[in-house]
Amino acid sequence: MSTIVDFLGGDHRACDDLFASAEDAVAQNNWDSARSLFERFQAAMAHHLAMEEKVLFPAFEARTGNSMGPTQVMRMEHEQIRGLLQEMANAVADANHGRYLGLSETLNMLMQQHNLKEENMLYPMSDQVLGGERDDLIRAMEAVSP
Repeated sequence: MSTIVDFLGGDHRACDDLFASAEDAVAQNNWDSARSLFERFQAAMAHHLAMEEKVLFPAFEARTGNSMGPTQVMRMEHEQIRGLLQEMANAVADANHGRYLGLSETLNMLMQQHNLKEENMLYPMSDQVLGGERDDLIRAMEAVSP
């Protein structure tokens, strides 16, 4: 199987692609497409956050004995992401072009910073400390429902 960096980093890219597609549809005022793409993006994000919070973070914390470090910061950022996603869902439901794009810009900056921290720090640390369990953890993450 792949590494945690590759598996979750690839999932970041998939979420980013859906995010960009939804944003393009909003920019073009194609609201039917925007709603559909945003729903797919929101579902993909919910799955990604659940994989980390239900499988990766608990395994990392159990192995390192540290629940107040990087995983705590990531959980706080996940809550910020969820809040923005909810506001964006409201904006897309209301076909509010300006509101959606403003929130989208904020979410994009937050996700870029968040993903860099995960891909350059947390995921490599997880690969290092959870190496022997990596394949089982990836299978468990794939099986997670949001």
